[in-house]
Amino acid sequence: MLVFFKYILLGISLAAPIGPVNAAQMDRGIKHGFFNAWMIGLGATFADGLYMLLVYLGLVQYINTPFIKAFLWLFGCFILLYTGIESLNMKQNDMKKQTSYTEKGGRSFTAGFLMSLTNPLTILFWIGIYGSILAETASRYSMEKLLLYSGAIFIGILFWDFTMAVVSSSFRKFLDDRILVAISRISGLCLVAFGLYFGYEAYLFLF
Repeated sequence: MLVFFKYILLGISLAAPIGPVNAAQMDRGIKHGFFNAWMIGLGATFADGLYMLLVYLGLVQYINTPFIKAFLWLFGCFILLYTGIESLNMKQNDMKKQTSYTEKGGRSFTAGFLMSLTNPLTILFWIGIYGSILAETASRYSMEKLLLYSGAIFIGILFWDFTMAVVSSSFRKFLDDRILVAISRISGLCLVAFGLYFGYEAYLFLF
């Protein structure tokens, strides 16, 4: 049981570092509430699960190529810049109009999924972290334990996503609209910065 909780903590530690998904969750939670912030996290987790499966099947090497990486950097750049600029254009009056908690759930899920899927760092992350975990666990435990501990990692990731959704949506309830707009714009700047970084990496790959 102690080992199981160790892998849950590993999942939390993997999801906690500030990145595009966390910035997008904060922005979406402030604008649209808990559900949409949670959908961002679920979309990203779904992409993580896809990469985890590819690592498990040994197929990730085929997408870990310069051409595919450059494509992912460029597409990720577009997604992040679009989302970030949209957040920067948010005005105080617009904040009061954002009352739908479920209408944009599918869009939020897709945004989170694409942000994680098009991040080549996610590929390297799962190769480096999960690949080593897979090798160690497979050599020490049965297939059932391997699946159990992989599930524990996802429990940790989902717990962090839920926490981020609760925190960001709570800001919406307790903070003044001007402060919410400021936080939204800071999140937008973070997304734009990540987008520019993705674009720079794509440029290095291509030229």
